[in-house]
Amino acid sequence: MPELPEVEVTRRGIAAHLEGERLERAVLRAPSLRYPLPANLARRLAGLTLLEAKRRGKYLLLDFGAGHLLIHLGMSGSLRYVAPATPPGRHDHADFVFAGRILRFADPRRFGALLWLQGDPLEHPLLAGLGIEPLSRAFTPAWLAEALAGRRLAIKQALMDASLVVGIGNIYASESLFAAGIAPRTPANEVSAAKLTRLVPAIKSTLRAAIRAGGSTLRDFCGPEGMGGFQVRHRVYGRAGAPCFRCGAPIRHIRQGQRSTYYCPRCQR
Repeated sequence: MPELPEVEVTRRGIAAHLEGERLERAVLRAPSLRYPLPANLARRLAGLTLLEAKRRGKYLLLDFGAGHLLIHLGMSGSLRYVAPATPPGRHDHADFVFAGRILRFADPRRFGALLWLQGDPLEHPLLAGLGIEPLSRAFTPAWLAEALAGRRLAIKQALMDASLVVGIGNIYASESLFAAGIAPRTPANEVSAAKLTRLVPAIKSTLRAAIRAGGSTLRDFCGPEGMGGFQVRHRVYGRAGAPCFRCGAPIRHIRQGQRSTYYCPRCQR
């Protein structure tokens, strides 16, 4: 599933090439994805100029002045640049046609979303309840300690709670906890202040490294500029049974909240 780094890579790829450009037309090939597509969406978008590509959590917000196009990539969605003559595939549900460049939205599982928002987009129900941005200055060990107080669920699951902190996701939660030396099953409110002081910068550095690498390409994800490469840098994720890069102990795999967790039993306590 595309998480914060993959969505941020996509946002940057759009911003670099399409901000200030006029959207000539939108070609929509599906009446609905996770939600029904707004009525007359293609007509509303035609002729508008993209002012800014923004992100909130795992949501893209394309600001066209008259409104925002909200895009969610779902579990396997992607946005890619394609040449004008490139025929659409079975799962290519929308084309956004700019001069000489097409931004194509594909979503094999149809769990993504294309919505048109007017007014303040952050007040939309999909965005209003989202938690803090982990790359913001406000995300500090002190803030996290207060937010986790009284929470008995495991720290790994707490980090994946979008109402608390957005966009970390399964891969990056596992990688960040390894970097900070924290066992993923530790109750969130029992993580010490010293460990939280390690965890917050570990989260930030893990996410930033993934963004620099173009995200993690697992199954279908691909940013506008091509495939991501952070998966080759995973320290624990997907490495069950392989030796820990730090201590040599076999990496373990468990299930938490129906998701896979990978950790080193010796380095993470």
